Amino acid sequence: QGQPVESGGGSVQAGDSLRLSCVGDRYTYSPYCMSWFRQALGTEREGVAAISTLGGRLFYSDSVKGRFTVSVDNAKKTVYLQMNDLKPEDTGTYYCAAVPTKWCASWWADTHEYPIWGKGTQVTVSS
Repeated sequence: QGQPVESGGGSVQAGDSLRLSCVGDRYTYSPYCMSWFRQALGTEREGVAAISTLGGRLFYSDSVKGRFTVSVDNAKKTVYLQMNDLKPEDTGTYYCAAVPTKWCASWWADTHEYPIWGKGTQVTVSS
């Protein structure tokens, strides 16, 4: 109960776009830092982007800056990750994570900070 649910993954070609969605009922009543992480086979989970449900305080990994955009729609209880100009190295399972706090901060990419995780959605980018 209260686990966020990701969707929007798929198999695309390099240069294509995808928009991932993360829906969670519990985020309406409290501020959260909502983040996207990804994990490729044989690698550790890495932070991709983060946003506070209060708006603002956006964070991105260097590898996606300028190509990915994170946003939140509180009316729809949804956090989005718009991914443009996808590359094969973007391939992996993408997870939505949440922590109850007003603002994301420098710790945003640390998986240990997040008690709430979705089950993930697969993104595969072929060259």
